[in-house]
Amino acid sequence: MRKSEFHRAVVDQFGEAYGRILMRDLVMSAVGELTAEQALVQGFPPRDVWLALCDAEGVPESRRHGVGLPAPRR
Repeated sequence: MRKSEFHRAVVDQFGEAYGRILMRDLVMSAVGELTAEQALVQGFPPRDVWLALCDAEGVPESRRHGVGLPAPRR
């Protein structure tokens, strides 16, 4: 997962405003007691941060994989 895919997944799942709040304020133990923003800056893989965010927010398994990718062209 690229950072751009991560950010798209956050907006798709949580919306732009709430996603920004989560990224900035939610401290997650799965990434060393860091926020998502801090974890990305410190070099955690975006996929690991995404899964930690999903765990913290109770996102169903069906919404965790394959999100953040652009829609296929027709």
